Amino acid sequence: MNELVLPNDTNTLNNLMGGRLLHWMDIAAAISAQKHCNRIVVTASVDNVSFKQAIKLGDVITIEAKVTRAFHTSVEVRLDVWAENIPSGTRAKSNEAYYTFVAVDQSGRTIPVPELRPETVEEIELYSGALRRRQLRLILAGKMEPNDANELKALFFKE
Repeated sequence: MNELVLPNDTNTLNNLMGGRLLHWMDIAAAISAQKHCNRIVVTASVDNVSFKQAIKLGDVITIEAKVTRAFHTSVEVRLDVWAENIPSGTRAKSNEAYYTFVAVDQSGRTIPVPELRPETVEEIELYSGALRRRQLRLILAGKMEPNDANELKALFFKE
């Protein structure tokens, strides 16, 4: 997804407002999730979003979104955000994040999502890490006990 940073999108320093970027990221991620699920999806969580550098008025934003893993009724989507200043020819990664979406039917009830089969080395790495990221999200949301997070524990404790 591409967006041009216009004056209405900026703060008093002529930098893109963070909330506007999060809005654009949510749209791009939702489109990616909906294409995978072929269903309505709703945002369930947004992981830590770091702002590595300011995005300026007039920059062109490119948001790359891809589903990294499908669980039973949810999908994880990775986002990479690039800011490009066309006159200077510079392009830099400004943000990255993971969003989670849940597929729902017309009544708002959760429904199963299609399986995801990673193919490339990068897709396999993202897919493998998704379970750990999911367990961390669930722990932080109070929906999982840390002792039940076997994938996370395996990072820290040898059996």
